[in-house]
Amino acid sequence: MRFVDTEESMKEYKKFLEGHERCNFQQSLEWAEVKKPYWKPKVILAEDDEGNIVGSLCVLIRKMPIFGNIMYSSRGPVCDIHDISVMKQLTDGAKELAKKYNAMVLRIEPDILSSDQIFRDVVTNLGYKIKDDAKDFKDEIQPRYVFRLDIKGKTEEEVMAGFKQKWRYNIRLAERKGVTVKEGTREDLKDFHKIMVETGKRDGFITRPLEYFEKMYDCLGDHMKLLMAYYDGEPISGVIPIFYGNKTWYLYGASSNKHRNLMPNYLLQWEMIKMAIARHDDVYDFRGVSGVVDENHPQYGLYRFKQGFGATFTEFVGEVYYPFKPLTYKLYRFAEKTFRTIRQIKRGLRK
Repeated sequence: MRFVDTEESMKEYKKFLEGHERCNFQQSLEWAEVKKPYWKPKVILAEDDEGNIVGSLCVLIRKMPIFGNIMYSSRGPVCDIHDISVMKQLTDGAKELAKKYNAMVLRIEPDILSSDQIFRDVVTNLGYKIKDDAKDFKDEIQPRYVFRLDIKGKTEEEVMAGFKQKWRYNIRLAERKGVTVKEGTREDLKDFHKIMVETGKRDGFITRPLEYFEKMYDCLGDHMKLLMAYYDGEPISGVIPIFYGNKTWYLYGASSNKHRNLMPNYLLQWEMIKMAIARHDDVYDFRGVSGVVDENHPQYGLYRFKQGFGATFTEFVGEVYYPFKPLTYKLYRFAEKTFRTIRQIKRGLRK
């Protein structure tokens, strides 16, 4: 086990990550740059007997008021998740970091299926706990429930054939009505953010500031694109896809209240999917939906929209955590849950 602490080891890690089937952009050094300075990144590497990298875990460390430091890894680890010896190396590295930074817990939210009993047994044997109660977006940092589209080895025609008929119609409708899609520049992020604020007010979620998206654009480089949909020269919708390794993720989307009948969001999804196919990706990830599949749920429309593209409803294992200071972490979780509840109530009162 060792840490990424030199220019050479950074190159080694990047090559390993991008070439691994479990690659995830949130484990990348580029994404870690986005999260600075509030989070301090550290990368743990597991090695075989010849010193080759066989596993990794990018950990972000942050000081929480009153409670101390927390260690968080989004969508890690990247390795053979059923190999307990590799998982132990990564865990030992996390313990070393926890001791150095006086951390109360390591929290990971891996993109591993909830049904993967072998992984559950491995982490349980290593001393981790599994938080199995998340259903909604507010319950965890990363969505536990997502839609994923298998595009490995498929053509555009084969992928589109898997869409619902109405979804194919809406894509063609947008094109027929004169909606055009263009790749945006850093300057176009201003239009995107303006529409994002409009979307947040309409759908009741908190939006990030423009500076955050500009930082993403600067740090991620070619791994990020901005696509904007226009009608009569006016921006009416936009999306941000992320490309890394063998996958493409639909990370952010925003749509104006105007011209929604022109179905620009359907066309934007198709444009992103075509880009993923051209890259020969294995997966196009639509990202999160609620785990409450009920037509009366306020987020059911998002579920239905993503489902119509022929994607698979996927449940991940959720939060897996290693409490270095169990009592402190228990108090922290109570405070965290209370804060989120109060924020939800305030948000509801503002509507």
